[in-house]
Amino acid sequence: MSHGTRSSRPLAILVYAVAVYLFFLAVLGYAAGFFASRGVPKGIDQGPHAAVPAAVAVDLLLLLSFAVQHTVMARPWFKRRWTRIVPKPAERATFVLAASLLLALLFWAWRPIRGTVWSLSGPGADVVWAVYVAGLIAVVGSTFLVSHFDLFGLRQAWLHARRVTYSPPPFVERGPYGHIRHPLMAAFLVVFWATPTMTAGHLLLAAASTGYILVGIAFEEHDLVHGLGDAYTAYRARVPALIPRRRRV
Repeated sequence: MSHGTRSSRPLAILVYAVAVYLFFLAVLGYAAGFFASRGVPKGIDQGPHAAVPAAVAVDLLLLLSFAVQHTVMARPWFKRRWTRIVPKPAERATFVLAASLLLALLFWAWRPIRGTVWSLSGPGADVVWAVYVAGLIAVVGSTFLVSHFDLFGLRQAWLHARRVTYSPPPFVERGPYGHIRHPLMAAFLVVFWATPTMTAGHLLLAAASTGYILVGIAFEEHDLVHGLGDAYTAYRARVPALIPRRRRV
């Protein structure tokens, strides 16, 4: 019995990782419609309204919950303790599951806030929508420039199922990573801010998310310097974080 349980565990972890990945894809697809307030049952500017102080409090609490989960569960000290409970090959998939659940909660519980900061129509709106779609494409594309399936926990489970020892993907400076250090985060900023109609609620999400991204980059780079040493220190000195430098002719 115990031998059979042990031999089936890698398959169970792989099935779990695949199920989490499919759930994440569904949440990501909903997110694209949520930020645009199009094609989904409830967008960022749709749903029941509450008094502004209450709506701001609820929305900030939802954003804070996601930020805390994302920041704490990504730290090496938490991973070392967490993997005493969760199998190491399932750790990343569990991180993705927690993040996806909190995003789904945010979409469900988000309270729109009235007030329009700017509103574009006609060709101007079309241009902004094109930028928004480009941002979405860049978000997905950036994950493949590193290791998409490692980032979302599938590679770890797959290697475990094949009885292959896991090793993190090597750091490779290519494509957008030769111009900015965090193309994924830059793409997210485009998605948050590129809207032809910026409401007060959308502005709250965009501003809070921008602040979190800047803080998150600081935490991530601390870990990268610790893990990669001089190679990443030199890379950080040479390549800007989010905004490309003008190349000298």
